[in-house]
This record gives sequence, structure tokens and C-alpha cells, in this order.
Amino acid sequence: MSAPPNPRTTKLKVSIVAPSPRYVGGQSVQADLLLRLWRHDPAVDVSFLGVDPPLPRALAWAERIPGLRTILREPIYFWHLWRGLKDVDVAHIFSASYWSFLLAPAPAWFFAKLRGCKSLINYRSGEARDHLQRFRSAAFVLSRVDKIVVPSGYLVAVFREFGLPASVVPNIVDLAQFRYRERTPLRPRLVCTRGFSTYYSVDVVVRAFAEVKKEFPEAQLDLVGSGPLESNIRKLVADLNLTGVNFTGVASHQEIAKYYEHADIFINASWLDNMPVSIIEAFASGTPVVTTSPECMPYLVEHERTGLLSPVGDEKALAANVIRLLRDPELAARLAHNAHQEASNYTWEAVREQWVNTYRGLTAGHCGPGR
Repeated sequence: MSAPPNPRTTKLKVSIVAPSPRYVGGQSVQADLLLRLWRHDPAVDVSFLGVDPPLPRALAWAERIPGLRTILREPIYFWHLWRGLKDVDVAHIFSASYWSFLLAPAPAWFFAKLRGCKSLINYRSGEARDHLQRFRSAAFVLSRVDKIVVPSGYLVAVFREFGLPASVVPNIVDLAQFRYRERTPLRPRLVCTRGFSTYYSVDVVVRAFAEVKKEFPEAQLDLVGSGPLESNIRKLVADLNLTGVNFTGVASHQEIAKYYEHADIFINASWLDNMPVSIIEAFASGTPVVTTSPECMPYLVEHERTGLLSPVGDEKALAANVIRLLRDPELAARLAHNAHQEASNYTWEAVREQWVNTYRGLTAGHCGPGR
């Protein structure tokens, strides 16, 4: 009789279910990083299932109509799940919240169950508490998956409120993409790499910048991104008669490093967040971080050690922290140095083993379908 396979040496088949890289966003960036980093790894055989499969050529015109394209895409997505999860050990399912959860992660969990593979929901939304309060279906699905993994201790605490156990595996930053440099001299050159959506309060960033300009008229602000509120932000800049604000548009994952490189201070004003990769990217680049402090932020930024925190929605306090750094470059250098050391916790070398142990823990005693 042959010996059973050793889970420590057997290569695990993992399918990552996530948005494709054609959509710029936190989930797609992290999924793309995992796919690239797992390739040629001796422990994991990785595949990818996009939650947003392209429509057939005859229906390509529907891509421009959001509601219709979702209806047409869903059965195609189901078919891809049924085929793609055959003979897979672990379905690693990326998850946001609300209706997106019902349209993408929930079906992936269901098809993983049908195919007999383990399901891991990698939940990434700062809206978790509101989602779980408003959508009973979310708690139903999450209580039945094999494991919930989140990128922050903040979400572990939120899930605990609903009786749902979760484990932390941090986000990944490819440090090779970013060049750490000391800001000497420290210039009033600010960057914000958050999208123009309600949660990220770019209007507060602009108002804070207006306060900074009173003290440093030569100050510059790069707004890297896009979103539904962009026209409002442009109007605010015009109404405040602000100069030095540069709308750069969306930057791809490959292009984003140059904006940190050109800046001397990273500024963020979000009021709802989870573990923003943009802040970890600033850590990696040596760009001192000034940010508001939504509930999640102290899990990532330690005030006066790796960045400066201020109350949510308070543009004057946010501006005061920027001005404080510009007047105290030694403090800025110390924060940047500490933050750069912190960034090492988010490298592949630090995170890889955590994912391997998570997958192995799920498949222990489970040889997989057809094995």
C-alpha cells in the first residue's frame, strides 16, 4: 500500500477568484501580485478565475451598460467557476461588500462547495460592519466558508462582533518597485493616491492643502486617481482659487511608484478604510505619512512613530500636521525611517509563509477531489 501524500511536500492547487487586472483597484492589484509571486513556487500551483469575464464579441456593446453587463456576465462567470474549480484544493476568493459580495464571492463559495474544494474568503472591505448589519445573506455565507482571512486586525475585531472568526494575512507590497530615499531638504510637495470617492474625502485633502498654501505658497499637490467625485473636487479647487494642484489621472500599479518618488509628504483624509496599500507604498518610498484616523488606521499607522494622525474630517488638524513636518524635517525623517522598517512586514518574504500555512491548514487531511 502506498503512503498517503505528505501535506508538507504535496503541491497545493489554489485558484484565486478576484477582479481581473483590467480594473485598477486594491483587489485586482493584490490578486495580480499573488499570481505573479506564486508562479514557479514549489508549494503552490496557482490559477486565476476572474469575477469579471469578458462578454462574447457579439455582446461587447453591453460592456458600456453597467446593469446589463452584470446580468449578461453572471452566467458566464458561473460556467467559468464550474470549470475552473475542478480538481482545485483551495478557492482563494477575494471579497468586497454589499451587492458585490452576492454577485462574486457568494457564487464562488457555492461552486467551491459543489466541486468539493476548500473555500477561503479573503474579505477586504472597510464596510464590513455595515455590510453584515444590513445583509443577513453575508453572515449566512461567511459562517459557512472554511476560513475567513482579512488583511488587518481591525477587520478581525469587526467580524468578532458578529461571532465570525477571522485570521490576519497582511497585504503585500512589492518593495522592489519602490525606491526609498531621504527627503533632504523636505519640500512642500504633497501626494494623495486615493480615488475620488466619498470614503476617501479628497475634498478634505484639498481644503487642508489650502491651509498649507497660506504658510508655504510654493506648495504642490498631486492628486493621483479618478472617480465619481472628480468634477466636484475640480470645482472645489477652482472655488478656492488654488494653484499647484495637479490632477494626474489614474496610475497603474506599474506607474504608481514615480508619484511617491516625486513627492515629499503623503496625505490622506479617508473616513472609512481597512488597510490602504497606498500608505504601505508611502512607507516603502520614504514619503512621510500624514493621515486622518478612521477606526482602522491605528492598526497600520502609529502616531508619531510611523506617521501623524488627525481626527476624521478635520482639514485644519490635517494641515497642521503637514506644516509640523515641514517645520521639523528631523521628525519627518524619523517617521519615514520607522515606516520604512514597518514596510518589511508586508513583503512577500514576510507574507508567503502565512499564506502557505493557511492553505495547508485548510487542506490537512483533505487530499482534494479525485485524489
